[in-house]
Formats: sequence, structure tokens, C-alpha cells
Amino acid sequence: MRKQNFKFLYLSIGVIAFFLVGCKENGVKKVSNTAVLEKLIAQEDTDGDKKITVDDKGPKKFEFIDANGKSYPVEGTYQLSNLLQELAIAQEEDVIPIDRINEAPSERISRLIKTRFWDNLTRSIDKEGLERVLGDTKSNTDTLRLYIPFNDKEATAYFQSLESEFKKLKVVVLPEEITPEYVKTLNTKPGILNLAHIKNGKDYKGTPFVVPGGRFNEMYGWDSYFESVGLLIDDREDLAMAMADNFGYQIEHYGKILNANRSYYLTRTQPPFFSSLLKEIYLENPNISKDWLAKNLKMVIKEYETVWMQNGVRLTDNGLNRFYGEGIGIPPETEEGHFDFVLKKYADKHKPDFESFKAMYQDGRIKDAALDEYFTHDRSMRESGHDTSNRLDDVCASLNTVGLNSLLYKYEVDIAFMIKEVFNGNFQDQNTEFWLAKAEKRKDLMNDLMWDDEIGGYYDYNVVTKKQQKIESATNYYPLWVGICSDHQADRMIKNLFANLVEKGGVAGTTDISDKTNADAPQRQWDYPNGWAPHQMTIWRGLGNYGYEDEVQELVYRWLWMITKNAVNYNGTIPEKYNVVQCTHKVYAEYGNVGTEFDYITPSGFGWMNASYQFGLSLLNKDLKSKLDQLVDPDHIFKIVAK
Repeated sequence: MRKQNFKFLYLSIGVIAFFLVGCKENGVKKVSNTAVLEKLIAQEDTDGDKKITVDDKGPKKFEFIDANGKSYPVEGTYQLSNLLQELAIAQEEDVIPIDRINEAPSERISRLIKTRFWDNLTRSIDKEGLERVLGDTKSNTDTLRLYIPFNDKEATAYFQSLESEFKKLKVVVLPEEITPEYVKTLNTKPGILNLAHIKNGKDYKGTPFVVPGGRFNEMYGWDSYFESVGLLIDDREDLAMAMADNFGYQIEHYGKILNANRSYYLTRTQPPFFSSLLKEIYLENPNISKDWLAKNLKMVIKEYETVWMQNGVRLTDNGLNRFYGEGIGIPPETEEGHFDFVLKKYADKHKPDFESFKAMYQDGRIKDAALDEYFTHDRSMRESGHDTSNRLDDVCASLNTVGLNSLLYKYEVDIAFMIKEVFNGNFQDQNTEFWLAKAEKRKDLMNDLMWDDEIGGYYDYNVVTKKQQKIESATNYYPLWVGICSDHQADRMIKNLFANLVEKGGVAGTTDISDKTNADAPQRQWDYPNGWAPHQMTIWRGLGNYGYEDEVQELVYRWLWMITKNAVNYNGTIPEKYNVVQCTHKVYAEYGNVGTEFDYITPSGFGWMNASYQFGLSLLNKDLKSKLDQLVDPDHIFKIVAK
């Protein structure tokens, strides 16, 4: 243990050994934190990105003298980047605890997530939070639109009263009936959709929500569930409950849990995780208000019945479900040029030049049923959360996916659980047996249509071709998490998982299904070689459900090792996704990698990546935690299956 007088380093009264500036104070020259930070950056940040990483070519050594006159060298990329981060924080707090320069990497990452990142990712739609919510990188206009549901009169009155104070704010009340035709008219008038609030007298407070981070400055559907897993681990039950309340608001006022609360998502929902969120909040605190649980369970059931079980939309004739993103034309949220690869094929068919074809198709002067169908599949793929993947491209609306039907099976058993445990077996004149019967029927259908007994795995089922789509995907393993498989099925699936998808850094989204025939084909970000936090978390839980604890430890370690190694080498970077084959955050597929652009210190990491780190640490055993902080290569601990 360090001596007590070295526990804290006060850089606000310290001096750099070779860089003394400022005025005398008690015989020691005082240096501002800004001056120290600038000197450190000038010496060590040789590539000019305002970070200290393994790519920089500085001396990787920096000395200072603490307030007691002791020289204290800082050496190495990790320690120097910690010093840089703490200097950035010290501009707010004036104090740097010396222990944090050499803090164990896993402890540092976890501490920052718990004490800084969640708060930095929290938003609210009210007077205090408006500018932060509305004024983000997706807005390219001076007009900041806030769309209010037709029936939310309190919100309408409140925000209209703020229009004179917020000059850029334009409050728009949505029509009572929201159609795809109406939503298309909003493509040139995008804005944020209002969320829940609490009103006591004149006091209006927006219900808080956690955003993913970076350019994603709104509440995303399935992100919110995975973020809440981390929030519950970090004793932020308040925010997890707030997410549930915002889910309920969206179902009540927009008819669904939105892909995200932006105007162009009004016709799209997201993978269904509401029942999982509600159940986990209850298990975390069984004494939670029964009225609160009843209010939200009612919304879970409403979503199940009105979003997922409507014939011809997201329910198919065989009794299983699909994603189906309604809408008209080209999805407006994509980056310029995203669809050029597809549109050029149709422009050649219709003969006008490419730019003219795009404009004419979008405004309806050119009709093409095949292209319309392509965009139905594309919006459905975006509704699935997997935007984009070759597994779903140009086929998604035709698929009963393993992932979606597993989640709806979980809705059925979760609702049955809540009715039994909280409401004495009866809720809204429905009983536990009613919902368990639904779950059993779905399990039978999935085993009949999706299970391949020769291979030993579940596969998405194409309702048009009446065949399974034999693509290995991380979502094929959701049945392990939700408990559909028999022990024998689970054993076979887990062998296939390790043979097909487990890479050095964790589980890949798919095997390599890229288009090898066309050099211009886009690389899809949800496919091999990339790995994503929600897939890891559901698979860890699935393996644990069936008693495969050694396999859980291995997969958790591989994932956390990759995150920790990148954070150590790249100034604390916690991004949206990773290449799990090369074990790097330097992923350039489609939209780049959110969470990698920041100065000095990441303000918030990335929502579900933060959650996966906290969840993984809660599972990892003591011996592997020690190895994690030493960055012991996972291939030195575990034997990876040769692909």
C-alpha cells in the first residue's frame, strides 16, 4: 500500500519536472491542469488525435513533481493515457488520485462506466434536457422539431410554452392516425418524438432514458434493454425503471416500442425485450410497487397482442412471427450513397441517369414492385436491429427468424411468470396456464420448422420457399437463453457454436457470408468478422442456463480481454462493436464505429458495450479477473476450435 501522503496528486499545485510555469506558492511553482495537459499532448500525441495510444511514437515517459516535491515518473501507453484522462477530469474536479494512474484496467473501465458513463448517456425531454436531446449531429437544420403524440395534451401545452424561449424549437402535434404515407412526408422534416413525463402541478419532468452514445442521441429499443442489464448491476434501478416507463409510453402513444424515438421510425418497432426488462427489474427488487408492475405488464401484453400477433403483418400464416417494417420508399436515415449498390441495378433497367432515377423513384414518378419489395425487406431488417446483414438483406420480411420467435416465446413465459408470482395466477382475466400454452405451441412450431436434427441447430425459416435458411448466426442461439431447447439439443448447439462462431475475441455475428462474387458489394456490419454486445450477453446467459459454466467463463474472458486490451492501448476507447477475429475496434464496415471519436477521454463509452463489460465482470471468476488485468492472451488459456 502506498504511503498516505502519496494517495492523492494535486496537479493544480504540482509542477512538471522539466516544465515550470506560473507563480510561486509555498516555494513551489503552480501549474494549471490545462498547461500540464497541453505539454503531455505535445510530447506524446504524435498523430494529433488528442489521445495517447500505441500508435503514437512519443518517448512514452513523462515526469512530474507532486505537492510534496517527489518526482513521479509515468511510463507506458496505458499509464500516460490514464494521466491524460485524469487531467481532463481534473479540469472539473481539480484533484487526481495518484492510484488511478496505475489502476488495474478492469477496475478502471468498470469504475468509469458506473460513476461517469451512465450519467453522461442519460437524457430527458423537458426544459432542462431539450438542447442536449434536439441539438445533435443528426440535425442539419436550424429548426429543431419535437413531435408530440395526438393525445398527450400535457406535453403539447408544456412544450408550446417553451417555443418562445427556445427559438429553434418547433412543436408539432402528430395526427391521431399515423400512416406510412404521413411518415414519408416527414422525411424532409425529421425530428425527435416525445417520451414519458411526470407532472406535479406546474412541475413537468421528462422521464429519463439512456442513449447508446456518439451520434445515437435518442432512445433505442433493444439497446435500452441491454443498457438496463448494466444499470441494474450498477445499482441504477431508477434508470432501468424509467426505460420501462418510456417503453410503455411508446406503446400507448405510438402503437409500438419504436426502433428509436425519431420521426422516421414511426412505422418500425424493434426486437421485443420489454418482458425481459420488466422481469429483471422485479427479480432485482421483489418489493417493487405492484401498481407499477401492473401498469407495465399491461403494456407488455398490449404490445404482444397489437404489434406481434396481428395476422398478415408480423404474424405469418404458420403461427410464427417475422419482422415487418412498414413504410414507403428509401429509408431516410441512411448515409448518402448507402443504397447506390442496389439502386444502380434498377437505374440500368429503367434507363434514366442514376441521380434522376433516384429522385423519380423516391417521389413516385417511377414505379418498381421489385424495388419496393427490396425496401420492405430493408426496413424489416432495420426493425430487427441487425442493420445490416447479408443474412437478412432482400429477404427479411420472408423469414420467421429464430431470434424473434425465441424472444416472443420468452414474452409468453415471462408473462406467465409475472402473473403467477406477482398477481396470484390471474391478471386481466388471463391466467398462467393460458400463457404457458401459447409458449408450448410456439416451441413445438419452432422445433418443427426451424430445428435441423442432422446438423443440431435452429435456422431461420423462409415462409415463401418453405425452407430453412442455413446460415450460422449468433441469433440462432437465443433458444438457449429463453429455454426452448432440451438438454440434448443444447449440447449439440453448443458444440456447433464453438465450431462455427467463436473467435479469439468472442462470438461473431455470423460465419463469413460476404458476397465473394462482387468486389463492390458492401461489407455488412452485423456479419463476420464483427461481434456485438447483445449477442455475447444472450449467449452467456444461455450457456449458463444449461450448466455450461466453463464455456461461459471462456466466452466472457475472450470478450472482456478484447475490450480491455483495446481500452489499454487506445486511451480508454469503448466502442459500439469489434472485429472479433483481429480483436480490434478499428471496424470500417458501413457506418464506421461509434464511440471512437473523442478528445482526451471518452465521455460515455457506448451503452450496450458498457453493460456487457459490467455483466461480464459479474460472471468472471477471480483467477480469470487476475489474468484479465495482466492481459493474458485468451489463446494461452483456452484452445480455440480450428475453423
